Amino acid sequence: MRLSLEQSALLRQRAAVQAEQAHADQGGLGPAPARPRLPPWISAPLPGGERYAAIKTKLRDRKLHTVCEEAQCPNIGQCWNEGTATLMLMGDTCTRACKFCAVKSNPRPAPLDIDEPHKAAEQVGLMGLDYVVLTSVNRDDLPDGGADHFAQTVRAIKQISPRTLVEVLTPDFEGRLVDVARVLDAGPDVFAHNIETVQRLQRQVRDRRASFDQSLAVLQFAKRHRPQVVTKSSIMLGLGEADPEVDAALVALRDHAVDAVTLGQYLRPSPWHHEVVRFADPAEFVQWQQRAEALGFAYCASGPLVRSSYRAGEHYLRGLAKARQAATCAD
Repeated sequence: MRLSLEQSALLRQRAAVQAEQAHADQGGLGPAPARPRLPPWISAPLPGGERYAAIKTKLRDRKLHTVCEEAQCPNIGQCWNEGTATLMLMGDTCTRACKFCAVKSNPRPAPLDIDEPHKAAEQVGLMGLDYVVLTSVNRDDLPDGGADHFAQTVRAIKQISPRTLVEVLTPDFEGRLVDVARVLDAGPDVFAHNIETVQRLQRQVRDRRASFDQSLAVLQFAKRHRPQVVTKSSIMLGLGEADPEVDAALVALRDHAVDAVTLGQYLRPSPWHHEVVRFADPAEFVQWQQRAEALGFAYCASGPLVRSSYRAGEHYLRGLAKARQAATCAD
């Protein structure tokens, strides 16, 4: 069996650590850069099983991309075997070059597949999903950043599978709120946009076109424009942040009307990406979940292998989104 992308990332991290240690032990020129070793809790089983293989084949047949693969998510086997997939729209090439992300970058990606919204909706129907996450690469080469493509996909899914709840995990559209509104007006049940890291580390970690304040403005606008939508964001730990900075980021998210948050461990995709400064202990993630709940978040998923589209959160978010749908209909 071929190694999955997330297993390859873990093996590359381990190999780099071993190589640097060997370099230092053999008296190489200058000290090898310090890098924390992988702790035992950073592991994921190799994906397999009949359902995993079937989903992978269906996605490839329709030329659909998933962030599960492209971003080397460590939960791919668990999610796919439960029939959940996060679809990545608008291709597999991003116009930005964030220093944490494994997705390939090019300022001139391929043109959009105009049939993708229908293909994605068809796939959701074939898989029988009752909750799907739609995300995308950044497409700064497009006038609307791909907002209309997002909207078309949401509408197509709602038409083919009206009972399916749709979460969108969107770019910032360079802060153009008219494009954010275009996505929201299509009727997603959950609107997610990630701040990724604390305010101080934004320029070190994210592309220069992204910013902490811009992301907060997008999230706040989403709630104001469509109050019934569940808003959501995510923070990575291990990039060099301090605890007071993480706390400040959580407070800022709540101050900007974000309902749900996830926290997970940053894993370095390659030696050319931002280093892993440290691996947070699982107990720290428990503490951050407790802090998030105390701040009033309706939901928080926090753990070493949690990602922004982590499946465990979908069960709760599904119930929350349905409750808000029912309240809206009652009004």
